Amino acid sequence: MRIAVLGTGEVGRRLATALVSLGHEVTLGSRTADHAGATAWAAEHRAAHGTFAGAASGAELVVNATGGLVSLAALEAVGAENLKGKVLLDVSNPLDPSEGMPPKVVTPEGGSLAEQIQRTFPEARVVKSLNTMANAVMVDPSRVPGDHCVFVCGDDPEAKAVVSGLLRSFGWPEARIVDLGDLSGARGAELLLPLWLRLYASLGTTDFNFAVLKA
Repeated sequence: MRIAVLGTGEVGRRLATALVSLGHEVTLGSRTADHAGATAWAAEHRAAHGTFAGAASGAELVVNATGGLVSLAALEAVGAENLKGKVLLDVSNPLDPSEGMPPKVVTPEGGSLAEQIQRTFPEARVVKSLNTMANAVMVDPSRVPGDHCVFVCGDDPEAKAVVSGLLRSFGWPEARIVDLGDLSGARGAELLLPLWLRLYASLGTTDFNFAVLKA
């Protein structure tokens, strides 16, 4: 697929690198076309780099890997027309560190960032996934032993199926992909982050994940 990954931080670059290795045509999007880090990444991986709008314009699937507090602004820079009808995989978390660590989760209007993105861009097909783990585990679940899970939710079943296909290509077994239903499931997924941060502090590693055990 032609995939735009928005965000040049560690998460965006990790996902973009994995997608390139799987044979996808990837463009890494940043606020400006002269972002030095993104340009260097693109050259190293024989991929493309452009502005948010430029990256998304020709993409079939858009990954939002920007910081959660600036995601809406980044997507507004993309433009509604460049998101229309496209699967928008949101892996971001609305974390606010302004009052110290650990950061608090911002829950807009009692909902979730993913739902706010969907309301703002109603013709996009928003799917929330991969936000409940470290970026290395996102693309290599074998880093953590056992039957740990990745969550998926969204209002469009076909869009969820596309994202689930990507997850399987990253190495996630079908049985570990847990469908949380419609996009309101993102509320719980985003609120897992305070627990994840506490576990990180306690365990001293990011190589862990959540597992759901059913009788």
